[in-house]
Amino acid sequence: MAVTLITSFASSSSSRFHYRSFSSSSSPFSSSFVRFRLPPRLRLALAVTPLYCSSGARAMAHTLAHATLGLTQANSTDHPKISFAAKEMDVTEWKGDILAVGVTEKDMAKDANSMFENPILKKLDAHLGGLLADVSSEEDFSGKPGQSTVLRLPGLGSKRVGLIGLGKSASSPSAFQSLGEAVAAAAKASQASSVAVVLASSESVSNESKLSSASAIASGTVLGLFEDSRYKSESKKPCLNSVDIIGFGTGPELEKKLKYAEDVSYGVIFGRELVNSPANVLTPAVLAEEASKLASMYSDVMTANILNEEQCKELKMGSYLAVAAASANPPHFIHLVYKPSSGPVKTKLALVGKGLTFDSGGYNIKTGPGCLIELMKFDMGGSAAVLGAAKAIGQIKPPGVEVHFIVAACENMISGTGMRPGDVITASNGKTIEVNNTDAEGRLTLADALVYACNQGVDKIVDLATLTGACIVALGSSMAGIYTPNDNLAKEVIAASERSGEKLWRMPLEESYWEMMKSGVADMVNTGGRAGGSITAALFLKQFVSEKVEWMHIDMAGPVWNEKKKAATGFGVATLVEWVQNNSSSS
Repeated sequence: MAVTLITSFASSSSSRFHYRSFSSSSSPFSSSFVRFRLPPRLRLALAVTPLYCSSGARAMAHTLAHATLGLTQANSTDHPKISFAAKEMDVTEWKGDILAVGVTEKDMAKDANSMFENPILKKLDAHLGGLLADVSSEEDFSGKPGQSTVLRLPGLGSKRVGLIGLGKSASSPSAFQSLGEAVAAAAKASQASSVAVVLASSESVSNESKLSSASAIASGTVLGLFEDSRYKSESKKPCLNSVDIIGFGTGPELEKKLKYAEDVSYGVIFGRELVNSPANVLTPAVLAEEASKLASMYSDVMTANILNEEQCKELKMGSYLAVAAASANPPHFIHLVYKPSSGPVKTKLALVGKGLTFDSGGYNIKTGPGCLIELMKFDMGGSAAVLGAAKAIGQIKPPGVEVHFIVAACENMISGTGMRPGDVITASNGKTIEVNNTDAEGRLTLADALVYACNQGVDKIVDLATLTGACIVALGSSMAGIYTPNDNLAKEVIAASERSGEKLWRMPLEESYWEMMKSGVADMVNTGGRAGGSITAALFLKQFVSEKVEWMHIDMAGPVWNEKKKAATGFGVATLVEWVQNNSSSS
């Protein structure tokens, strides 16, 4: 079978068309080109006419586009594995590169002779001849959050001593995670391979919270060490491979908790890498491929089912497919299932993530300052959280719980085949939707994904999506909004977020606002305008969830991205894993 594709490259001065021809038995990457100029009218006609007419040709166009656009390939990376150990010992006898001491503002108090009053700092300073107190005064180090100083001083087994500010106190998981991140930053700056972490006032941590505090330090260290250099021509590899956590106790329970923190952290890193990947690299097909790799990696407990466009049509997913219709990159519906290798299953859960690998806005195209079109690779942040959680859960293997990971992956683009404002589309549960804004597309993909999830016989569903700018306006960039009609589910997920250190805030699911979502020609419109936009979006999703299933929607549009670091956060992974773990037999 011979296939012909014509692709245009237009500039202000000229238009050239490349004619490419190859047979089904030859490689498309070794084909030849014939270049020729076309008259202006024909150039225009070809430029606005869809050139693919079948799913096979469309898939082939996708293959070519993915292989050639920008010629970008991610560099392979091996994440450094850190050996964590919990120890109880005299810190002056510890030998290694950096002894990192977490200090509060109170710990930095000094007596009339300018000597430390805190016992651990006093003991360290005695071995250092008073230099630690002198240098901390000279550098105006007071223990405030964000402050850190690393000193190379003779007199201890460690080559360097680091003081890391904890503020007035340190009690929350996020505070201890920040300590771990600061330790990683110090290790990177000094090219240290071994580090010990200790609190100047370890007695301030209760016995009940020592496990979670040590775990948060380990998590922060792994995440702080991570740097996504896959798309940079040069990168520096960190040297850190050993971290001793001193003063938090010892024993198998703590060692297990540190291993759990590592597993979750590498799930977060996987989520970050997915979101960071540009849309010309991470297409719906590549996202599906990454999901399939997880199933292969954890084949003892995980299976994958990737539905193509035709299979989605058979399931009547008209809402999802309408969003995908304009793109040359075909949609891929991802369904992973985690089942414990042994023992009964007491609970079935579904995690559903929005998977728009790029969102142009469609015909309601994103324009103007603040539209963030250049960052719309992060519109699959919900799917990254779901797949990051899948990676961690495949590693941890919680008993007694079955988990379905569901992503309707696609792009929202513009072409003659795309959905238009005013179109009426039909979801897989038979409900009809008048599209009054093509840039409210995520909820359209989630509609069919939620129907599919309910059909798996699950007890509870949590969906995550970078859904609305309205939620960012309401809660800012560090907190996600949660919507659910179920109080018990709200308590479960909020408790999980408090343990993970991720910030959630329960928002009202105000039923009276549904009036804004009514259509004159269909069952509903897909957006109700600016007022209460995040609430009406959640109410829209509720129409596609069975009343027999407990359901929560998490709008994570704000915390998906760290603008200061210009990188993904991996938000949602840690909370999802905690929630699944709490629904397992091991909780």
